Amino acid sequence: MAVAFTVADKDRITAVLLDTAEELFAIQGLKKTSLDELVAPAGISKGSFYAFFDSKEELYKEVMVRRAPMLGKVLAAALDRPPSVDALAALMRGMIEVLTTDPFYRRLLTRPDELEAVARRVGPEEIVRVTPHLMTPLLEYLARGQADGVIVADAPPEVLLGVLRTAGLVVLNRDRYGPDHDQVVEATINALARGLIV
Repeated sequence: MAVAFTVADKDRITAVLLDTAEELFAIQGLKKTSLDELVAPAGISKGSFYAFFDSKEELYKEVMVRRAPMLGKVLAAALDRPPSVDALAALMRGMIEVLTTDPFYRRLLTRPDELEAVARRVGPEEIVRVTPHLMTPLLEYLARGQADGVIVADAPPEVLLGVLRTAGLVVLNRDRYGPDHDQVVEATINALARGLIV
């Protein structure tokens, strides 16, 4: 017989599932996190899990959606400045801050297969719910800079965003740079920022 949850129960259990998933997915990833591990802190059965989420992938997506506004705030200060070498450098530093301080998004960025698995299960249109908080402001900022003639216009904003994300690759491969890593990161940020300004 199905368990009837009150509205308060549903809210509490959903919050516990999201908190638990955020922690476990950041450490273990989607595949290695079991349903048993997700439901235990919430005090529900595996069968009851499906009263809250259709799948682990759906839960993963909801964690992404929940975290996106918070991560968008990290980048907001840089996006409030007019495009310049310093502003683009600040933007890349913000992106690196997210990468180095947020274990959930670090895992997401370093293991794109997990995002692909989520997108396959829940549909790419659902993943787009994260876009307004993270990608859209960045793309609009770059497009505005191009329209104003400040940022190079020889590539679409999506490509330029990929260029900005390149600095993160240096951070993700820290062990390959040895003791000069921090200097390499700063030199990469400055070179990329200078290269994108007209």
